[in-house]
Amino acid sequence: MNGKSNWGVFKYLLAAVACLVLLVALFYAEEDWRGWHAWNRYQHQWEAKGERFNFASAVPAAVPDDQNFAVTPVVASCYLYILDTHGHRISPQDTNVVNRLNMAVPADTAKEIGNWQKSTASSLQSPGSALLALSKYNSTIAELREAAKLPDSRFPVNYDNEPPAGILLPHLASLKKCGLVLQARAIAELQTGQSDLALADVKLGIQLTDKIRTEPFLISHLVRIAMLQIALQPIWEGLARHQWSDTQLVELDQELGRLNFLADYESTMRGERTLDIANIEYLRRTHQFNLMDDPGKGPPSFQRMGLRLMPNSWFYQNELTIARMYEDRIFPSVDVEHQTVSLAAVHRNEAAITNRLTHFTFYDVFAKMLFPGVSPAVRRFAYAQQSADLARVAIALERYRLAHGEYPETLDALTPPFLDKPPHDVINGEPLHYRRTADGQFVLYSVGWNETDDEGEVVLQKGSTPGVDLNQGDWVWQYPAR
Repeated sequence: MNGKSNWGVFKYLLAAVACLVLLVALFYAEEDWRGWHAWNRYQHQWEAKGERFNFASAVPAAVPDDQNFAVTPVVASCYLYILDTHGHRISPQDTNVVNRLNMAVPADTAKEIGNWQKSTASSLQSPGSALLALSKYNSTIAELREAAKLPDSRFPVNYDNEPPAGILLPHLASLKKCGLVLQARAIAELQTGQSDLALADVKLGIQLTDKIRTEPFLISHLVRIAMLQIALQPIWEGLARHQWSDTQLVELDQELGRLNFLADYESTMRGERTLDIANIEYLRRTHQFNLMDDPGKGPPSFQRMGLRLMPNSWFYQNELTIARMYEDRIFPSVDVEHQTVSLAAVHRNEAAITNRLTHFTFYDVFAKMLFPGVSPAVRRFAYAQQSADLARVAIALERYRLAHGEYPETLDALTPPFLDKPPHDVINGEPLHYRRTADGQFVLYSVGWNETDDEGEVVLQKGSTPGVDLNQGDWVWQYPAR
């Protein structure tokens, strides 16, 4: 009797387990269908409007080698140790490759470089010595200058890498180092009266920012923005000391006039969206949760277990969440046609993103990881465009001074002949603020991220070597008082 009773209990338990397994299977099946259906319906709706969500659509088109800056020998040296010219990863790394773009500014010279954002000029104690120290890079820069004449640039990145987050971008650091060396050279050349050589180096520095413009990665464009700020320093110093001729100023204006960081913001964010979705899709297909191919950087074991139990639906729903947040909260911040950034939209969208990510759901897991690094990027793009525009207006002001002996009373005097269309404040679409100062100089500025006219005040961050606080004060172009 006791044995029969135990057998009866076991049968009930077995039935209960079978029912539980069936319920779990039904839950997974129903959830997976709902998630797949919602995500595919959204994709089809927006693809009919021209949007693309697969990462392959964001990969720049192939470029013939004879037209490609990125595969010239001097440029290729910065990545051939780890990637071949077809974007295939080299393992182990080729230690025989010498990166010729791995240049460096001597430490004593680097400390003497100014900061145009703070109206600080460079103070090279011995510009001749600085040029001598940098002369070891002359042949490399000469080859780089020739390479930059090629019409296209597409670095052979391993775009087909699995996972996509492990795509290698070894060229970014090297290009930024080139920009720093060109900056130091141009400043030293200006201080030794060689403005023609300085012009060539400044132009090359700006042109290098264009060589990675088609890359669909936010980090690539953040490096471009940093390289622009680097190139603006010698332009600013030459203007402050009246060292550029009218002809040289025209050339500088043409280089800066080709930059459109607000249009680049839109294409960059679309590329970043496809990359985010591709990474989530990789996780859904493989359940391999170490995106960076580094055993020490994966999530803790309990998180890996939780992720492995996630239904496919939750991955689809996370893709849907991210796609919607880009469409609703990231793209609307910039009006490319009118070249403005809507701070009202930015603040509204940031609040909405924060509110959504504060309340946990399984559909927002990956958005919580990704969006804190993406949503603030609009400010960097806005400041980059405004910096280029301020420089262009400052160039036009200097051309006016060369022609008339003084700066104009208003910016209206620049149009024409010095500007076809004066750049406006990207924050509000209104004219930039401008006034002449008692010492014969001027202050030119945008109201900046706080949307307030602070009369040209620059606010610095706290710290021992503070940079400019882009959230406070105005975005200003001015020269040291005489």
